[in-house]
Amino acid sequence: MFFKNYLDEHKKLIESSIDSYLAELTYPEVIAEGMKYAILNGGKRLRPILLFMTLDILGKDKTKGIASGVGIEMIHSYSLVHDDLPALDNDDFRRGKLTTHKKFGEAEGILIGDALLTHAFYILTARNSHLAPEQIVEIVKLTSSYAGINGMIGGQMMDIASEGKRIDMETLKYIHSNKTGKLIKLPVEIGCIIGEATLEEKETLIKFSELIGLAFQIKDDILDIEGDFLTLGKPVGSDQELEKSTYPALIGLNESKELLKNTIEEAKSILVEKFGEEKSAILLKLADYIGNRNK
Repeated sequence: MFFKNYLDEHKKLIESSIDSYLAELTYPEVIAEGMKYAILNGGKRLRPILLFMTLDILGKDKTKGIASGVGIEMIHSYSLVHDDLPALDNDDFRRGKLTTHKKFGEAEGILIGDALLTHAFYILTARNSHLAPEQIVEIVKLTSSYAGINGMIGGQMMDIASEGKRIDMETLKYIHSNKTGKLIKLPVEIGCIIGEATLEEKETLIKFSELIGLAFQIKDDILDIEGDFLTLGKPVGSDQELEKSTYPALIGLNESKELLKNTIEEAKSILVEKFGEEKSAILLKLADYIGNRNK
């Protein structure tokens, strides 16, 4: 119950902040409305909540992470808008609702995604004035790296290039550690910047984030086989339809489930070793949540 309350409370905090930041955007109407639709159209808010959890374990003020959490969520939402486009995954539904390009039009969908990406960097700078200038520069540098060719875009490109091909495990790891993993690692690293973590604390938290990022993707691959539309809010089986390389395709479904379990356990053990079980409690719950989620 404590964990659910934590998720609900911090989801409300980030969503009210997103709503407040976007309220000032009114024209052109289709872009302003589309940005709000894309980012406030449901979602777990895992990434900003992970930032809050990082600040919690470091004993720091969580409100200092709100602007960065909003910026990260804008970048994540833009990536989903573009991911759903006909040239990429060609999806009609996201979180049980029409995808942004289906709601507003394809050209509009492209521009809405672009607007979310660029506005994220405005938020990261203009709304982070409570941080030291060198912290803001480090956050922007890290975010641009992880969202670009050295992160999400690089992973997305290799994912597209690998469709219909048999790839090796190293290539699959590269795709997932960049396409999905970097934006799960990012809030933890930003939390370490804001929270002024020690080198040892930072190394432990980054390793934890890399492991849960891997677990998140393995679980996504499993859900694409075993999930259902009503729960996921999007069609299942799209990975197989596009002939994408996934963990089940490469090593088998049962082996993927075993890898997921081992990855979650490793993530939890390194955290407890450094911070202790009591201090790590909320992040340990998050690791289990990622492994057991059904959407």
